[in-house]
Amino acid sequence: MLASAACRSLTAMAAGGIVLLALGACSVPGAGPDPQDSLRSLAAALSSGDVKGVAFVGGSARATTEYAALTAGLTTPPGTDDVSVSTGSATTEGDTATGRLDWTWKVGARTWTYDTDVQLTKGRTSGGDGWLVRWSPTIVEPSLKAGEKLSQSTIRPARGEILGAGGTPIVTLRPVLRIGIDKAGLTVPQATRSATALARLVDVDAAAFVRQVAAAGPQAFVQAIVYRRGDAPAGVLGAVSRLRGAGALPDQLPLAPTKDFASAVLGSVGPATAELVKEGRGRISAGDDVGLSGLQKRYDEQLSGTRGATISAVDELGERRTLFTAPAEPGRPLRTNLEVPLQQRAQQVLSGVGPASALVAIRPSTGALVAVASGPGSKGYSTATVGQYAPGSTFKIVTALALLRSGVSVTSPVDCPRTTVVDGKTFKNYDDYPASGLGRIRLEDAFANSCNTAFIGQRGKVAPDALAQAAAALGLGVDHDTGFSSYFGQVGPPQSETQAAASMIGQGAVLASPMAMASVVASVMKGSTVLPRLLPDRRVEQRPPATPLTGAEARQLRLLMGRVVQRGSGALLQGLPGGKVIAKTGTAEFGDQPPLPTHAWMVAGRDDLAVAVFVERGDSGSGTAGPLLREFLDKVR
Repeated sequence: MLASAACRSLTAMAAGGIVLLALGACSVPGAGPDPQDSLRSLAAALSSGDVKGVAFVGGSARATTEYAALTAGLTTPPGTDDVSVSTGSATTEGDTATGRLDWTWKVGARTWTYDTDVQLTKGRTSGGDGWLVRWSPTIVEPSLKAGEKLSQSTIRPARGEILGAGGTPIVTLRPVLRIGIDKAGLTVPQATRSATALARLVDVDAAAFVRQVAAAGPQAFVQAIVYRRGDAPAGVLGAVSRLRGAGALPDQLPLAPTKDFASAVLGSVGPATAELVKEGRGRISAGDDVGLSGLQKRYDEQLSGTRGATISAVDELGERRTLFTAPAEPGRPLRTNLEVPLQQRAQQVLSGVGPASALVAIRPSTGALVAVASGPGSKGYSTATVGQYAPGSTFKIVTALALLRSGVSVTSPVDCPRTTVVDGKTFKNYDDYPASGLGRIRLEDAFANSCNTAFIGQRGKVAPDALAQAAAALGLGVDHDTGFSSYFGQVGPPQSETQAAASMIGQGAVLASPMAMASVVASVMKGSTVLPRLLPDRRVEQRPPATPLTGAEARQLRLLMGRVVQRGSGALLQGLPGGKVIAKTGTAEFGDQPPLPTHAWMVAGRDDLAVAVFVERGDSGSGTAGPLLREFLDKVR
């Protein structure tokens, strides 16, 4: 010990330029191999997770095998970015030395740091005389005992809720049953037979499920399907109980109140795919429940929180000793403007509609999207927010604004013939257009009865870009990054006289989503451009239109839309409770094989609610979409 102290003193003196006396017990820099070099090599090898190249006493084979077994139970072992090892000091005493390693582990959201000691001995290495590392599990963790191995278990965080208006929980933990195969105790042929039978029972891809079961570990439970607790068919549960290895595990998953509740917008949660694990770059692990679509996917990092973990030492009898725990950090909630009663009502209204359909409701005063329902015929597609369809005569709200800006008034006379021909194409009114609405009539009557030929006949008064400017003033055709999947429509430049005529009545170069048409109505009601907002915490910079909507223009449009209910195609909305109702119907042909099918639209406003209803295939706006809109407005405020 005295010699070692003397060596340290002399080393310090050497650094100051003092000539050294010869002491046999001293290891002087430059006088022989330095244990610090071996310590640095060991630290680098441990950081990489591969110690085969380290010079151990007795060779590297035993140390490499024991090290691999020691760390096999870690999900973030050395060799990953979550673990780093650096060197501390080293002291020498004769032919032995003691070095220190500094360990840093990233575990969940915490950092675990500690030091370990390393014993080294002088000996022959592949490069000549040097220092050999004496292997011990305590190099990896100082408290490890003989026979113990490291194990890491994940602590899953609680997923953040998706909230509605007023903080009402929408997507929250609800009871489910996970139906699957428990492989424990099953032979490979038994597991294959049971997996095949279960897949057919619950109607999932049998071949894919059998492959999934085969690839899982011998003790794994492999999920085939998840049911809401109350939705699991009794026949399925009975058959599962008789199927060898099959079972129904009770659990909880973040779910909306019902399966169809804004499902296309909210999205779904399920086991992470291999693609998502790769894209997650360490944030997502196999087996994690993550957002697979919609808001759940886009805001998965916010909602999923941070995994926690416990690192333990496990002895040969399976007894665990906790070394370090990093608690899980729960996900943060995502707020929306959805109003649960209105969304539920919208879903109920569309529940019996066969074709793709949508109902969107906006509060004009705030722009809050309070209902964004897509019907069962949409098959998981968000028809409400990203559907791209010709809006038909509901677009006459925009056309009317363009005409008002060109000098036409609501009482100006216009011609409404039965048909009109533009560049060889014949345009007509809808089949049951009232005969009393034909001839020389006022603009307000042409709007109320939705006379196509009258609006097409006014196209010469509308400048080439006037329709697009009027649309922008009403919130249509100007994209915004709203934080959710949304389509604001387009009013493209017409490529022909025929297309220019069609655009006047919401066809041709015009497309819109139901959300965009609800925004048009909301803008008319408010008197300024309304930007629909689903996520109140997301800041969206609204781009002002080149020619903003004025209060006088909005009043004239409200008058026109009021005439639709008072004496036009929207008369079925008369008698509804609440304030005055304004509306516009729309029917748009699509396809290229006569007889052409038609989209059915109806938009309306009452009190502080702007609503758009759309059915992909319907007879007419008033006949198909109108009754759905009335049913909705009749029960909501």
